[in-house]
Formats: sequence, C-alpha cells, structure tokens
Amino acid sequence: MRIIVSDTSCLIDLRKASLLEAFMKLPYEKAIPDTLFEEELLNFSCDEKNIFLEGGMSVIELPGESVLRAQHIKSYCPALTIHDCFAFSLAEQSPGCILLTGDDKLRSVATSHKIEVHGVLWALDEIKDHRTATISALIAALELFEEDKTVRLPARTLRAFLKRYSTYL
Repeated sequence: MRIIVSDTSCLIDLRKASLLEAFMKLPYEKAIPDTLFEEELLNFSCDEKNIFLEGGMSVIELPGESVLRAQHIKSYCPALTIHDCFAFSLAEQSPGCILLTGDDKLRSVATSHKIEVHGVLWALDEIKDHRTATISALIAALELFEEDKTVRLPARTLRAFLKRYSTYL
C-alpha cells in the first residue's frame, strides 16, 4: 500500500472542510513527522487528532540522520520551514510515497528530488473516487475553500472543480 506523507497545510484545509475522517478512510498508509503532529497541529482538538491516530496515521519520530538531512535541506532552501524539511525528509526516506502539501516551495523541492507531490484538491478527488464522502460534502468543501482567504487555491481551478463535481449530482 502506498504511503501519504503529509505536511500540515492540507490537513488544516481538510479539517476546515470537515473531511478528516473521509481522508483517513482512503486506502493509503498515512504518516507525519512527530514534530509536525505535536507542534503544527496546535489548533486541532484532541478528538481531531484522535481521528488521525484511530484512522491509523503513523506519527514518526525521525532518526538522527533524517533530522540532519532536514537541516541540510533548510540551509539549501531557507524559504522552507524546518517542519517542511522534516516532512520532506520523511518522504525522501519512504520510496514511492506521495507527499501531500499545499506549500509551493516544498512542492518544488520535492519534485526536484523525484518525490510525487499532490495537494488538497488531489485529496478531494481521491475522496470522491473512493466514495468516502458525498459529492455534496465535497462541493461544500470547495465552496468553503473559495470563500476562505487563508486557503490559497487558484479561483479558476476551484471553479473548474465545482463545475466538474456538480455534474455528479
């Protein structure tokens, strides 16, 4: 089974859209570095974090060499946060994984290292394809993303997704 290594940006967006449980039902293993889980998901309730844990998400403590690799990537690309670098390092040590991120800089670094990268809209398509949420719930999520200024998705792309999803109703 393929592994999704996640940074926190897409998880935050999925939380906003009430799609954490639908995401966790996807047929992938899911993993996140422990520092991201503990330090970046501060606004997540215990119940929301339990959705991840009970859904089988692995919270991984990075070994020393992976921490050093993250620090090296941080020095090479100072625009990334150290937490982005931890997610990259975990993805790099997980051959064939998918890195789930909404961060363009992290996406660029990962792609340049031949790591498959997707964002929250890919996750919505996976949720649709695996029927872990209703089309109505996905349309509501897209509408929420369209209105939420903290969700940085192109308006044109969101409208295209809304139009496409509306055809399934």
